[in-house]
Amino acid sequence: MAQIHNDKSGRPIVVVTGIGIVTSLGQGKAENWKKLTAGESGIHRITRFPIEGMRTTIAGTVDFLFDERVAAPNLSEKLATLAIEEAISEAGIGGNGDFPGPLFAAVPPVEIEWPERKQLAEQVPNRPLVYHDLLGAAATGKFRPWHQRFLFGSVADALADRFGTRGQPISLSTACASGATAIQLGVEAIRRGECDVALATGTDGSVHPEALIRFSLLSALTTANDNPAEASKPFAKNRDGFVMAEGAAALVLESYEHARARGAKILGVLEGAGEMADNFHRTRSSPDAKPIIGCINRALSDAGVTVADVDYINAHGTSTPENDRMEHVGFAAVFGDHLKNVPISSNKSMIGHTLTAAGAIEAAVSLLTIQNGRIPPTINYNIPDPALPLDVVPNVARDAQVNRVISSSFGFGGQNVCLVVAGEPA
Repeated sequence: MAQIHNDKSGRPIVVVTGIGIVTSLGQGKAENWKKLTAGESGIHRITRFPIEGMRTTIAGTVDFLFDERVAAPNLSEKLATLAIEEAISEAGIGGNGDFPGPLFAAVPPVEIEWPERKQLAEQVPNRPLVYHDLLGAAATGKFRPWHQRFLFGSVADALADRFGTRGQPISLSTACASGATAIQLGVEAIRRGECDVALATGTDGSVHPEALIRFSLLSALTTANDNPAEASKPFAKNRDGFVMAEGAAALVLESYEHARARGAKILGVLEGAGEMADNFHRTRSSPDAKPIIGCINRALSDAGVTVADVDYINAHGTSTPENDRMEHVGFAAVFGDHLKNVPISSNKSMIGHTLTAAGAIEAAVSLLTIQNGRIPPTINYNIPDPALPLDVVPNVARDAQVNRVISSSFGFGGQNVCLVVAGEPA
């Protein structure tokens, strides 16, 4: 009996029994799926903070949870909480603050933000003030809660306390691949026999002025502000940068044996994960695409499948000239002529780039694609790029039988992760 619960390499098969999603399109996987397959955009003008003088004035912010500005860790925690609650509810395990496995949380890098810095400065009577004065203000003890809130691990710690996960929560950041890395760590923990159940989440609520300015200084963001819904144009010839966005997704992962034993509904299988680092440049990919190629190949090998077994690619597809080009180079090298037969689309055309959360959200959408037999489109694809001859499912969703998906995440700093997701085992 044990053999049917193991994969081709003799490891426990890892399945998904719960999914939760929050993006700028709305709360919950049903609302997000409806809008994604309708080709709706969640990108809009920023109203959270002043945008005068900004080169980019649009984003996929999640503005329906709070009536006023909150710090990024607070929003990230809230987004993750909603996604986890939905995933746990669907899985029917781990409710009432007693989740029977570890937490792997992809969380954005944090630092004290400008409103808090301003309050610190207001405690200093002399001008001009220097850094030592700010340290003195901090030492008064008036701002002690900020010290806890702006620790990197504070979001995961709060989630672990709320949901009663087992052991020390893992906080991680691998740039734009973070959400996929969290899932990979959960899969590997189950395969090693460390747990039967794991909770993987990716969350990011960090659209604030400083983050926007930094990405703008890297020339990574679009400046197509006039029509926000049309700004993200993955794989199109006129793409000019990504759109910052917010969101979260969570997956309840279980060994196949454990899920079957408790009669859980199985939503899909995490068949494989591959990663490969690239230290070529802080934002650009290695020109030979070897790390991207290696990452894709490792994922396929880990899953024990070939390119002929892949029905769809959920692309990283950020809408930057560099990323989309290198993603094509990588997949073309691995898939060869077969690539023209495999649809590849980008959810970021509608929800923007959710950064730390992107890999988790796109893995969740990949599972929904398999369940529903419908591929979300790449919207705003009006000027094809002849250098990227891809079937991007342009502008309109497509009905198709999809049994297996590669979800790719190629992050800044050369942090690359690919996941292979499939339907329930026969």
